Amino acid sequence: MKTLIRRRVLATCIGLAAAVMLPLGAQAQEPAHKPDAARPKVALVMKSLANEFFRTMEDGAKDYQQHHAAQFDLVANGIKDETDTAAQIRIVEQMIVSKVDAIVIAPADSKAMVPVIKKAIDAGIIVVNIDNRLDPDVLKSKDMTVPFVGPDNRKGARLAGDYLAAKLSRGDEVGIIEGVSTTTNAQQRTAGFKDAMAAAGMKVASVQSGDWEIDKGNAVASAMLNADPHLKALLCGNDNMALGAVSAIRASGRAGKVAVIGYDNIAAVKPMLADGRILATVDQFAAKQAVFGIDTALKAIHDHKKQSELASVVETPVELIVKK
Repeated sequence: MKTLIRRRVLATCIGLAAAVMLPLGAQAQEPAHKPDAARPKVALVMKSLANEFFRTMEDGAKDYQQHHAAQFDLVANGIKDETDTAAQIRIVEQMIVSKVDAIVIAPADSKAMVPVIKKAIDAGIIVVNIDNRLDPDVLKSKDMTVPFVGPDNRKGARLAGDYLAAKLSRGDEVGIIEGVSTTTNAQQRTAGFKDAMAAAGMKVASVQSGDWEIDKGNAVASAMLNADPHLKALLCGNDNMALGAVSAIRASGRAGKVAVIGYDNIAAVKPMLADGRILATVDQFAAKQAVFGIDTALKAIHDHKKQSELASVVETPVELIVKK
């Protein structure tokens, strides 16, 4: 099954500008029905909808459902603050009570969300993990299999870091503004940035969390710039924090002297890529990530698969985005 899913994912990524969403594969010919003929209900549980990345994800999922309305129902939820794990736990608990057939979740915390996800699986709900990977060791300790459908964040960050390194000189100092430090995707992006800097002989002067937020990213960037007048670049774990870093650089009077790297390719960074305020970002295709996850869940329901029978990883693409 893993090979089949991977083929669908890779095929979908050819022609990413197209408006047509990923087909339902096996369901395209025969709608997935439960024994009572009711449409499966899929809950999409995201992080902060204040983040453009997750609004794009939600829009992509809703558009997909509208094109396949006869085949499944969709309930989309998001939390206000990306660090509000308790609120996301409550949403999952509500979905369990609502007896949804599947939950596709971008977890706010890679470890803290595992117990409630286990509760969902024990209730017979198919769970698929997208965006931020649940901690494999914690899953193993709970004897759980939750497929991760998403990108290799370390590889994506390495692409951006390598591009930056080519613009710098050996020995230059950089700072890393990390996302929420307890999340796997934040850790993997930081690791990818560090891989690139180490390979090019750069010095990572500081790593601090910006909690994925513009304001926190701005505050962290300001502190880094004040502490290190020799800083040549800020590598940010997402575009929100990169936006904050750009403002901090301008306020410090060092515009054009400190490069900024982002991650996500949200619409707000496009003019900054065009004028050089942001050197590069990484596209992980937000509009399609939820679709990949939903398709994986529906395929499991259609094929009457148990949670333990699902593939562990389905890798989706990342792409370096620079000024055209």
